[in-house]
Formats: sequence, structure tokens, C-alpha cells
Amino acid sequence: MFAFGIGAVNTLVLYPHFFGAANQGLVVFLLSSSNLLMPLIGFGVAQTVIKFHSSYAKPAQQNFLSFIVLLPLVVVVPVGFLVLYFHDVIAALLSVENPIIETYTWVIFAVAFATAYFEVFYSWARVHFKSVKGNMLKEIYPRLSIFILLLLFGLELIDLDLFFVLLVGLYYVRLVLMMFLAFTIQPPSWSFKTPENAKELLRYSLFLVLAASAGSLIIDIDKFMLPQYKAIEQTAFYSVGIFTATLIEVPGRAMFQILNPIIAKALNEQNKDQLAKLYKDSSINLLLLGGWFFLLVNGSITSLFALMNDQGYGNAVLVVLMISFAKLVAMSSGASTTMLINSKKYHIALILTIFMAVFVVAGNYLLIPLYGINGAALSTLVVVVVFSFLRMGYVYRVFGVQPYDRHTALAFAVIGLLYGAVGQIELDLHPLVVILLKSVLITLIYGCLISLLKLSKTVNGWVSRFTDR
Repeated sequence: MFAFGIGAVNTLVLYPHFFGAANQGLVVFLLSSSNLLMPLIGFGVAQTVIKFHSSYAKPAQQNFLSFIVLLPLVVVVPVGFLVLYFHDVIAALLSVENPIIETYTWVIFAVAFATAYFEVFYSWARVHFKSVKGNMLKEIYPRLSIFILLLLFGLELIDLDLFFVLLVGLYYVRLVLMMFLAFTIQPPSWSFKTPENAKELLRYSLFLVLAASAGSLIIDIDKFMLPQYKAIEQTAFYSVGIFTATLIEVPGRAMFQILNPIIAKALNEQNKDQLAKLYKDSSINLLLLGGWFFLLVNGSITSLFALMNDQGYGNAVLVVLMISFAKLVAMSSGASTTMLINSKKYHIALILTIFMAVFVVAGNYLLIPLYGINGAALSTLVVVVVFSFLRMGYVYRVFGVQPYDRHTALAFAVIGLLYGAVGQIELDLHPLVVILLKSVLITLIYGCLISLLKLSKTVNGWVSRFTDR
């Protein structure tokens, strides 16, 4: 929550007021492009660590970790050479519509490398169930770094060139800190001996490269494609809408960091009862928590954008609605993706993700020229909803469990009715006052309805503890 708070200040306050829409769009484009490249450089080994670590005996774990850390170099070396050799060509291709991109293309590759290796050492910590500090570095550190840099820029202590130099430098400081934490948890004992199941590791990692690349396409391809068709300011407006919509994922991010190794362990131990329980509980709890955030965000979105000094941001209201609903449906699918990725059917997760990426790119290609940022959001909405249900269907086929029941239907009904009711409320007050009043009203009514309908024991327990105070 703290990380998203900093992110909200950056995205909704500091970027628009100190940086301007054009520079904000540039930063969004560069970081999104690095996210697209990062899975290839990381060679999928971050998830490979999580899946296979618990299957090794203690003496073999060191050999496994040594192999995993060195594996991405197989990709880094040739990609690094190609980037250096063809830098000018790549920069020219990316900057046809917005020439400013050409000067800062190097940021894409520098950040991608630092992020890829950060994820490797972060997974090293997660398999030992010591992810708190790593999670802070993953979620809080980048946002806090940008917060500081934006303040320095706003105070005119640094210019745009120095902003990007410092930004890249801070990503590498984060990498060094994560390496130190990982080595503190389990000191390295380097071995160049290849693990016995090296072929299986390579095959799984290769699948993960493709899956993670496709996943990154789904998340970031719209922010990459928008500057190819529209002015870079539109990327800033879109990114604000996307950020606001993804606030509903706040509960899910923390939960999945915990669930991932637990589900991997349950699968390795073939504990089907625990797996089914984790699946159903994650689905209803994420739906209810995500629904609350969905209502808070969309109930006051026009008031939020009214606070911003550039009215162009108000064009992203529909973006927020479409993306937040897509996220809500995805959250309601619970741990379906995590179960597939950690199972022997992990290749199905890859296939589904690749098809999602293809359809998102095709949708963006057709809809962005016609509808701009709303076209990008519509493409994402359709693809995420359709493939969330396809994924749940396949999980049911493989494991014989599905996350939905009558509580799910009731939860969606409550969220839909409250969204419709709040949309009818118009207050002629300052936007901050409107946001506060609507947020309190939504929280009280939503909390009461969840408690009365008894949709989740876990969430009901949280509501009861809150109301008993």
C-alpha cells in the first residue's frame, strides 16, 4: 500500500505538475520498453528458481543456484553485442513519431539488464520464504527513487539528461542491494557443475522466456505502441489511467508473492486438498478486496482527474473503467495462473499467454489508430476477460477444481449495483471533498453488504475486527 501511495503521488501529482505530459510519456515509454525486453534477458530463471528449488536436496541446492545465476549470461552477451552494434538503427525506428525518444533509447537496455538480474536474486530470497526486504526493493524502491528524482527536477537541480542517468544508476544500486540480501540468506558456494536435470531446467526456462515475454507484451505493449501512432502526451494520459485502474491489484500483489511458493510446494507434494482450498480462497478474497478498490477508484475518478492541471488526463476515465474491470475479472480467477505455471502443464500457461499477447497486439493495431487510448484499453479488456475464463476452464480440466460458486455471483452483483448507484451521485463540492465522502459511503455500504451476505470468512473476519474497534 505504501508503494502504491508513492506511485500515486508520482503519477497523479509530481509528473503532471513538475515534469509535464510529454516527459512523463517519455519515461513511461522507456520503462515499459525495458519491461518488454527484461524477460528475454532474464531467460525465465526467476520462476525456474521457485519451481525447482524445493525439489533439490540441501547439498544440490547450491549447485542449482550457481547454474541459475550464470544461465542468463547466455542471452545477455549476444543481446548486449547486438544492442551496441545496432543502437542507432533501433533508436531511429522507435522515434519516428516522437523524435525525443532517440536520445534516450539506451535507458531501455540498461534498465532491462538490471531488472532481469534483480528478479533472479529476488527469487533466491523468496524460495527461503524471506521476501519482505526484497519486496520492498521491488515495489517501494523504484517508486521512491522516481519520487526523489522528480522533486530534484521540479526544483531545477537536475535536467532531463541527468534525470535518466541517475534513474539508471539507482536501478543498479537496487540490484547490488538484492544480491547482498540473497547472499546473506544463503551464502553462495559457486559450482560450475551442471545439474543432472539441466535439460529440464533449460526447457522450462525457455518456456518461461516466451511466457514472460508474452506476459510483458500484455502489460506494456500498449504503452510501447501508443507513441508509434499518437503524440507522446497520450502515453502519459494513458499511463495515469492504467495506474489508477491497477490500484485494485494492491491486495493481489502481496497475496501472490506468498501464494506462489506455497502452491509450488503443494504441487510438488501432490497435496490436492490444500491446492483446492488455496484456489477457492484466493478467488473470493481477491474478488471482494479488488471489488472494494474497484468501487473506490471508479466512484470518484472524475473528481480525481479534475484535480490535475492538464485536462487531457480526463480523457482516461473510460480507460480506468475498462482496465479496472479487466483486472477485477482476472483477480476473481484466483491462483489459476500460479497453479499452471508451477505444474507439469506449465506449457499451457505459455500457450494461453502467447495467444493473449498476439490478440492484444492485433487489437491495439486495429483500435489505437481509431480510438486512441480508449482503443488500447478496450483491446486489453476483451483479451483479459476472455482468457481468464479459458485459463480457469483448463485448470478445472486438469485439477478438477474451479473457484466460482454462488458467493462469486453475489459478489459481482453487489459490486455492479453499488457502482451503478454511486455513479448517480453528483455533488457540487470541491473534488477532494467529493472523493472523501464517496469513499466513506462506499466503504460503509460495501462492508455491511459483505458481512450480511457472509461471502468470505476471511474478509468477514477483517470487517468484524474493523467494526469492533
